[in-house]
Amino acid sequence: MTPTTSKIHIVGVGGDGLAGLTTHGRDILTSAEMIFGSDAALRLLPELTGERIRIGSDLQQIVDLLRGSFGQKRMVVVAGGDPLFYVVARYLCDRLGKDRFEVLPHVSSMQLAFARIKETWEEAYLTDLSTRSLDDVLDRIRTTETVGLFTSENHSPPRIARELLVRGLDYFRAYVCENLGGPDERITQGELHEIQNMNFDPLNVMILKRKPGRPDARRAARHIMRFGNPDDVFAQSRPKTGLITQAEVRAIALAQLDLQPSDVMWDVGAGSGSVALEAAQLVEPGRVYAIEQDSADYHLIVANAEQFGIRNVQAVFGTAPAVFQGLPDPDAIFIGGNGGEVARLVEASFGVLRPGGRLVLNVATLEMLGSTYEALKRLSPNVSVLLVNLARSVEQMEALRFEAVNPTFVLRAVKAMP
Repeated sequence: MTPTTSKIHIVGVGGDGLAGLTTHGRDILTSAEMIFGSDAALRLLPELTGERIRIGSDLQQIVDLLRGSFGQKRMVVVAGGDPLFYVVARYLCDRLGKDRFEVLPHVSSMQLAFARIKETWEEAYLTDLSTRSLDDVLDRIRTTETVGLFTSENHSPPRIARELLVRGLDYFRAYVCENLGGPDERITQGELHEIQNMNFDPLNVMILKRKPGRPDARRAARHIMRFGNPDDVFAQSRPKTGLITQAEVRAIALAQLDLQPSDVMWDVGAGSGSVALEAAQLVEPGRVYAIEQDSADYHLIVANAEQFGIRNVQAVFGTAPAVFQGLPDPDAIFIGGNGGEVARLVEASFGVLRPGGRLVLNVATLEMLGSTYEALKRLSPNVSVLLVNLARSVEQMEALRFEAVNPTFVLRAVKAMP
């Protein structure tokens, strides 16, 4: 039976190309007039005579071509494995409507990869690094037992291994599964420091399996102190570890914010969310909005809130002050950060405070102190500054000593009542 032009067929193929398909699937492909696919998918089908159209980064162009030729030419989109598993097929269905497509799935390369190493993927974290950056998924990788990764040109197995090692995530054994289902299939397993120096075919899937001991595994939800928790209680991204607002400074900042039950509080530049999470316990049943522009840190806020069972924190991904619009007016704002970013945010943040609201900043340098103090004085006559010098006790050779913590400045301004 000759396929009609009333549907766009999306056909999944394996490493053995046409040979691995059903008769129906082969008929659809051999009679196609226009064949859309990535370079890797099209290479699997050298026998086809139809016009080949490469799917690259400009997906809107592909949508326009499919729409313009719909009902006029027999069109097929080819994809490796299961077309609806982390590939472009979902995007096309969303843009053109599911009723225009017929999908013929193949075994997913991810499914084959787990079968080859004889591991279950029932509870694995699976993601596609052709559509997401490694930083976006770093916290999930850090806290997961098994990870399956569709790699990409920008995120090859050697680069992934190097990036994980740089961040201290050296506790995974890696499997790289190349050209699955094809005659040149190859499975490589090794330590990350070995994988980082190897070369692999672009068509591959990478699996990470946590070694015994589970460092950095997510802990069960547990109680934390209302404020002043030790810095290492909170999961932090690397190489930023150590940039969290120090426990003692955090406690002072929360006191300066004068948080009350039912208050709305914003944490601008929230990092891993330490200030926001402690503030949430003070304003309950109020709400805290933790605003963060770094995608890895945004996910850490979500993970930390989940870890401690704190439900009244909402992580907000985006750049301040653009993301302020749509959020409820705050009773208090805390700003953390560095460089010109803090000074830039002072005026915008002060403007959205409710009358009587408190704005508190934490800065670490004299230059930042000067610029933020001047900005606050232009906005409010009621500005105070604390210089916080701390030293923490350590025991050395049965003697009690103290190690100094870098000094920091805590600034506070109050918005006048009308």
